[in-house]
Amino acid sequence: MHAPRSAIFSRLGSWGRRLLRPFRILPATRAFIREARRTPGYGLLDFLHGYVYARWVYLYIGIGTGEHRAVRLFGPLVRLVARLLDYRPACAETITFADTYHGKVVPLDAARQLVTIDRPIRLTDLDHVIPYHLARDIVIRNPDHIALLECPCRSSRPTPCLPLDVCLVVGEPFAGFIVAHHPRRARWVSAAEAVAVLKAEARRGHVHHAFFKEALFGRFYAICNCCACCCGAMQAMRNGVPMLASSGYLSRLEAERCVQCGLCAQRCPFGAITWEEGGYPAIDSAVCMGCGVCVNRCARKALGLVRDPVKPAPLELNRLLAEAESGANRRGAI
Repeated sequence: MHAPRSAIFSRLGSWGRRLLRPFRILPATRAFIREARRTPGYGLLDFLHGYVYARWVYLYIGIGTGEHRAVRLFGPLVRLVARLLDYRPACAETITFADTYHGKVVPLDAARQLVTIDRPIRLTDLDHVIPYHLARDIVIRNPDHIALLECPCRSSRPTPCLPLDVCLVVGEPFAGFIVAHHPRRARWVSAAEAVAVLKAEARRGHVHHAFFKEALFGRFYAICNCCACCCGAMQAMRNGVPMLASSGYLSRLEAERCVQCGLCAQRCPFGAITWEEGGYPAIDSAVCMGCGVCVNRCARKALGLVRDPVKPAPLELNRLLAEAESGANRRGAI
């Protein structure tokens, strides 16, 4: 009878364990594999893509932002691998990169709800909230498992914004995988610590994004706290790739409270506010993402967020859960 692989590994000396460490399958990796096996329609290329993304996220994002030297040295090869990982049949011509990997802008209170969940949840078919063809489910297992990760976008830049540890990975198998494979750049945090990170980033004028990725089982996995100068998704938006969806809100000015300081125009991360000295700020509703940065920056409370009916519904977890439970109760009563 053969001894289990884990037992053999434990009997080795320190040098032997170091030599074989790359071939050891960590429990967090096994959990990732189990999730892949039980996800309907999740194929081998999806698994490889998701594994590569999570296992080598700094390389992946560095290449995506164009900052990694591999882009300059092996550009054609890198683009070929990217196409292979993102392969889809010819009939899926309407599916774009943004459909497979995108973020939803969430104001501070909505972001707080995502890290203070007290029970597992499953919300699917959220096309009215996440307006993409793919990756729009919120399925959170072990919601108290939250990892704080050094931001891959900031880390890829030569002079990044600080601090680096601002990305929150929520639930399993994602949080455990990230902590296991990036022990020097990730650590466990409590819900209270996660909320403190969100508040600190809001004070810095950064935007909260709930991120979804098709290769990560087509669902929500992290909240990134993004600055316009480092964020790869915001960079993509400026280049015409719609990787970010509006929060569902729009900034509105109460002119009688405005002192015409122009600070909101300077701080808007999406360039939605213009201002000329002596005048009032002008908000471009087509560009405004409803992030709330300008609202937080206005000492006079002249700006506020209002629901924009022409944009997708807000990602307000408590409301979505209440609506789902109400619908289930109505169906049960029939």
